[in-house]
Amino acid sequence: MSEKWSSSKERELQIMHGIRVALLQMGSATKANLCDRAGISFPTVSKMVSRMEKSGEVFAAGLDESSGGRRAQRYVYNPEYMLGLSVFLEKNETVYTVFNCLGEVKEHGSYRSFLQDGKGALLAWIEEVLERFPKISGAAFGVPGSVEKGRIFFIPDYEEFQNLDLQGIFEEKFGIPAIVENDMNAAVLGYHDRSGKGRDHSAAYIYTGENGPGAGLLVNGNVVRGSTYFAGEVSFVPLYDECSFLQAMQQEKDRKGIVNLKAVSRLIASLAAIINPHEIILNHKEFHVSQIPVLKKESTKYVPKEHLPELALSDWREDYLHGLQYLALKRILRS
Repeated sequence: MSEKWSSSKERELQIMHGIRVALLQMGSATKANLCDRAGISFPTVSKMVSRMEKSGEVFAAGLDESSGGRRAQRYVYNPEYMLGLSVFLEKNETVYTVFNCLGEVKEHGSYRSFLQDGKGALLAWIEEVLERFPKISGAAFGVPGSVEKGRIFFIPDYEEFQNLDLQGIFEEKFGIPAIVENDMNAAVLGYHDRSGKGRDHSAAYIYTGENGPGAGLLVNGNVVRGSTYFAGEVSFVPLYDECSFLQAMQQEKDRKGIVNLKAVSRLIASLAAIINPHEIILNHKEFHVSQIPVLKKESTKYVPKEHLPELALSDWREDYLHGLQYLALKRILRS
């Protein structure tokens, strides 16, 4: 009996998700439009839309234009019905946004670093945010470490967060669905969504970062996480006989206080040969447009010019936050 109920509940959530996505994408729709868009029968759509209208999740938006018969009612989704929370944890700060289902920001700000203060302080702060915004129905957290299904398993220098099931702890304490993602995976997803690239697009996002370098890898529109969720930890790549990419970057910064362009060029060439992306994205606060030709020229020492990806500069912080919003919204619409 419980299995049957679980299957029925899951089917209901799938239908609700289909209706929500259709309404948000279309702006407004009739029940017949929703049937066609979501592939759901008219009686089922009618039943679910009526329930959503009573709860305030959808609004009636007037009658459709007449096509000779009875005019159909149009509906719009209420973007304020559920809110989302995105939070990224960095070495020196915590950055967050609260947003509605259209991605419109209700509150945005930064706070002290909870990676330094610990999980107790983080959960207490989240409780304060939820008290101010009780309609928060989903959350996404970004961390500078490797993540497997909500558990942070590799996050050097932050012992209290090592092997922490942040997703499980959050969901158990607050009863709100959540997702925890590696910072670079979120950033490459955010860049991909913001730039409107197609599903077949492949990209790599390189960031030297406060916590050491990392990369987000996207192949044919999908994030590459690897068999043990360790993909993108490029600090370990042995680009030289006696040092890794991380060590090469640190040595150059120690000597000159600048980015080691030769090491970055070798990494670009390696990524070109391994995943052959359409483009590689660099943080515009770490690299200048004048360095792009230098990186391209240096990379051609290792990979033929015709196989090198385009190099693009972007705002890592904005891409990161957008990626977390994208993930949180997907989680909300499925709840």
